[in-house]
Amino acid sequence: MPLSSILDRFAEPETLKMAKLGRQLRSEGKDVVDLSLGEPDFDTPDHIKQAAIKAINDNYSHYTPVGGYLDLKEAVCHKLKRDNNLDYKPENIVTSTGAKQSIANLILAVVDKGDEVIIPTPYWVTYSELVKIAEGIVVPIETTIESNYKITPAQLEATITEKTRLFMFSSPCNPSGSVYSKEELEGLADVFVKYPNIYIMSDEIYEYINFVGGHESIAQFDEIKDRVIIVNGLSKGFAMTGWRLGYIAASAEIAKACEKLQGQFTSGPNSIAQKAGVVALTASLDPTFAMVKEFERRKNRVQELVCDIPSFKCYVPEGAFYIFPDISSLFGTSDGETKIENAEDLCMYLLHTANVSTVTGSAFGSPNCIRIGFANSMENIEKGFSRIKDALDKLK
Repeated sequence: MPLSSILDRFAEPETLKMAKLGRQLRSEGKDVVDLSLGEPDFDTPDHIKQAAIKAINDNYSHYTPVGGYLDLKEAVCHKLKRDNNLDYKPENIVTSTGAKQSIANLILAVVDKGDEVIIPTPYWVTYSELVKIAEGIVVPIETTIESNYKITPAQLEATITEKTRLFMFSSPCNPSGSVYSKEELEGLADVFVKYPNIYIMSDEIYEYINFVGGHESIAQFDEIKDRVIIVNGLSKGFAMTGWRLGYIAASAEIAKACEKLQGQFTSGPNSIAQKAGVVALTASLDPTFAMVKEFERRKNRVQELVCDIPSFKCYVPEGAFYIFPDISSLFGTSDGETKIENAEDLCMYLLHTANVSTVTGSAFGSPNCIRIGFANSMENIEKGFSRIKDALDKLK
């Protein structure tokens, strides 16, 4: 029996594919070092867990409002004011089952068949695939290591057409680790002022994992704020990946549209996760900052380790927990059995030869790169890079 044509429009996320292959090899007894997934290797802080336990004991076990409990929406508004000096009301907030659902809601709410969506490369794997599901047209803007993986206002304006409907980006960026400064964001905002029919999605999920200073949001510019949709969540900054809780802050019109869609897909997020989220967003950020400090320590060590791998051309990440080296110098090399023609070949070679899982850059719109995460213990990071170096030394 035939299946829906929707399934032919998009690909399985490479991040999840590599994680699946890694688990399969572990089940066969292989010692696989996972440097593929973007998941903090920390446990959720105790005060957040205690809030969830209290919610269970208080019998928060019933259906929740589609857009989330009012106190969670208020907590999001509190966080946005405290951390970003942005003013939003509960009517501007929709909470979802993870930031990925927030992004899906947004794209389905604003993108019609044939609409163009501008996405700077590299980008998170799911952006382009969700646009394809909505039958939109992905319009990439290529960036380079030399540009610190960031676009210029001139590049942006040159890419805009009358069909442009949405611009999507993240800062700090997954996978490059690039972070836009206030001045750089202001330059982009000045372009958007000229084009009032374009929405701007600002993915700020890695907001706290920033090694170069305070986070800057493009929503701070009043002229375009009503067209900016902030996407954020609790997975990265609070080590709550499995809790599945994300949110948007947007104009009331966009929020209502996203809530309408969500009402048919999942309804409201998990009740216990929401109550834990209230505490996460309003309590002290000390556990978050301690986690970020450890990520920075690992980042500094990764910088040292990549210096021993001459075939890696790297940009020093300013945020998130990935390094995204250009590995194109290895194309055409071989260990005598396996020939490396592209980044996918290299990732599979490292997985099977070195037992280290990474992710091909082609999934992020940058086919000359691979993504290597450092959301793992220092011991595993050092072991993984040692194996990578040994495997690459065999390629001639």
